[in-house]
Amino acid sequence: MISFARLLLRRVALLVALLATVFVAVDLLPGNTARAVLGREATPEQIAAKEHQLGLDRPLPVRFSDWISGVATGDFGHTARGRSVNELLVDKFPPTLLLGGLALALTVFASLALGAWWATRPGSAATRVLQPATTTAVAIPEFVISTVLILVFALALGWLPAVTITDRSGFPAGPDMLVLPVLALALPQIGWNTRVVRAALADAAEAPHVESAVLDGLSTRVVLARHVLPFALPTIVASFATTVGMLLGGSLVVETIFNYPGVGAVLAGSVADRDTSVVAAVVALSGVVIMGMLAAADGIRAWSLRGRR
Repeated sequence: MISFARLLLRRVALLVALLATVFVAVDLLPGNTARAVLGREATPEQIAAKEHQLGLDRPLPVRFSDWISGVATGDFGHTARGRSVNELLVDKFPPTLLLGGLALALTVFASLALGAWWATRPGSAATRVLQPATTTAVAIPEFVISTVLILVFALALGWLPAVTITDRSGFPAGPDMLVLPVLALALPQIGWNTRVVRAALADAAEAPHVESAVLDGLSTRVVLARHVLPFALPTIVASFATTVGMLLGGSLVVETIFNYPGVGAVLAGSVADRDTSVVAAVVALSGVVIMGMLAAADGIRAWSLRGRR
């Protein structure tokens, strides 16, 4: 329990340091927040007044200290245009979580199935197919995969929509509008995690108790489920937990391409406006989600290690 608390504190400290870096990075971007909000016709006096109103005339450490103090109480502040950041996140973050959650579910299911198939059939067609396929999937970025999916399934075949239309709830109007964005997010992660699952299962299969189970005449499925997978589980779970961060980062690109109603467009506009509060709030909320997944992975690994004893 003590080691888990220390690990959690280190992750929280790392998140705070990351948020401080975000504040510095956005502050160093070219442009002016007040001018972006007021427009090009704003006078120097109007810009100075807007900067004072937004607190931009204060030192950066003071601004960060005030912002992080508000975050500790659940208040992410206001955007440069006056809207509550909390309200903005409530509107835009759930669709991003839906997209990322579906992509994660597909990644877990496909990676476990393909990795197990590959590990139990070394040197077969599985190796000849999956080795180049997973390497290609990992190497191609999400925006290229998104473009190819649109060209094939939306423009050439006309099976799926290329853009997302929202209903009154702010979510996609139909499930078919989720297919291409989910695939664009999941394919690179399926490629990577399939390789991780295969390697973890292959290493676990070399344990002496696995050889004994095979000699006892147990089926391949039983050996894999009862004797190999529990030993490979810590490595696999750690990879899936890391994938959560990759999915959230990739979703920002995918959402922009498919006009998906998540935080991608909000973040892009905030960077253009140099709106530090919004950028940092998105990073903070994403960091909390990733920390939650890492904590769950730590729990699963601890349970798996206890089961070995």
